Amino acid sequence: MDLSQKKLFLLDLDGTIYLEDSLLPGAAELLSWVRKNGGMYRFLTNNSSRGVDAGLEKMHRLGIPAERSDFLTAVEATIHYLRQRCSPDAVYYTVGTESFCWQLSNAGFAIRKTPDDDVTAVLVGFDTSLTYEKIEGACRLLARGVEFLATNPDLVCPTLFGFLPDCGSICQLLVNACGRKPTFIGKPDPTMIHLALEQTGWAPLQTLIVGDRLYTDIACGVNAGVDTALVLTGEATAADAATSNTPPTAVYQDCAALLKALRRATGVE
Repeated sequence: MDLSQKKLFLLDLDGTIYLEDSLLPGAAELLSWVRKNGGMYRFLTNNSSRGVDAGLEKMHRLGIPAERSDFLTAVEATIHYLRQRCSPDAVYYTVGTESFCWQLSNAGFAIRKTPDDDVTAVLVGFDTSLTYEKIEGACRLLARGVEFLATNPDLVCPTLFGFLPDCGSICQLLVNACGRKPTFIGKPDPTMIHLALEQTGWAPLQTLIVGDRLYTDIACGVNAGVDTALVLTGEATAADAATSNTPPTAVYQDCAALLKALRRATGVE
């Protein structure tokens, strides 16, 4: 991989740029270097528990320059998927946060919070307000045979103390109970990368996706045909990368190590 060619940097957030409210080593410096040297960045996040406004506020709170257009989320990918592939008359039972439900409703989709007879699909996100009542409603509907969709396959969300169950773990609970497997929409599906390339005009060869998960971030890059950089500040370890079916193009300890490699490759401080 020739890092000197990279101009568009697609970065995961949780476990790559920050953990909770703490910036990870080199993250701010990397983003500053990219913009200072004529590059662009986009934040590609599978976290469907919050909207872009919350993400934007958090980045500003952490001192990171960002605009709404810098974010591409699993919810946006889900909205794109539903518009492209699902019936306009579909009715969705959502297992997700109020923000998740609002974003879908605001995009024009029919949302239900109870397992009503008119529901045609169960749609699961990273629900930080999860209740057993929501799970029971999903089970009732899946037993009826409605479609099973989910925003992302991430099993855990990294935190300062360890990990929390993410959308993939919520779905696994439903898989175990109902014997149904969901269709996942966010990363590793390449939709978010394709959208980023369309929006920015950069070519795949000029693009690098940076993330901490092999089966979402890195697999997304592989599926889109762009180079990938795994950082070891979140879920995956170097040992995981060495045995992965979707190995990254390169592995770095953190964003600081990636920035050091970029400076060395370009000769630009």
